[in-house]
Amino acid sequence: MIGYLRGVLVRKQPPHLLIEVHGVGYELEAPMSTFYTLPELGAEITLQTHLVVREDAQVLFAFGSETERRLFRSLIRVNGVGPKLALTILSGISVDGFVRCVRDNDTASLTRLPGIGKKTAERLVVEMRDRLEEVSSPATLAGAAANPRDEALSALVALGYKPQEGVHMLQAIKDVGLSSEELIRRALQGAIRGG
Repeated sequence: MIGYLRGVLVRKQPPHLLIEVHGVGYELEAPMSTFYTLPELGAEITLQTHLVVREDAQVLFAFGSETERRLFRSLIRVNGVGPKLALTILSGISVDGFVRCVRDNDTASLTRLPGIGKKTAERLVVEMRDRLEEVSSPATLAGAAANPRDEALSALVALGYKPQEGVHMLQAIKDVGLSSEELIRRALQGAIRGG
């Protein structure tokens, strides 16, 4: 099993990444939450990985944090949730946001994610409830605030923007240290000016 990769970021074209490690180029697939934390091309990067082996392919998935990888691994154990859908979930909602949905039985928020119907949302809430401790930090379980950019992305998706659109809206905001509310406000102002 490949646990992580450290190398030079050669290409990033969602959901695909190419990282060169000692002369070998590794093709990976990553959620949008990982994409908006990536450095510029040519920079060194370390990503957590998970290898999925099927009859017709071997796919290496990459994550910017161990927490994202733990959630991915738990999601693919849910009946009816494969790696692609798990990647879509991680692209549309932060780990902390997902934990809150499960904890609060908020299936409505989950059904706003692409590919998640009512039955799948209900199954996610039921099956993931017992796994929250393995995917989340103690601070998240206690209800601590999530990363403001993750919260802002979740809010933009809930407002009807596609995850990729939300990521682009947030990437345009270069200021750091802003609250999720300020990030959302600036992203929506940018969308109005740009639209």
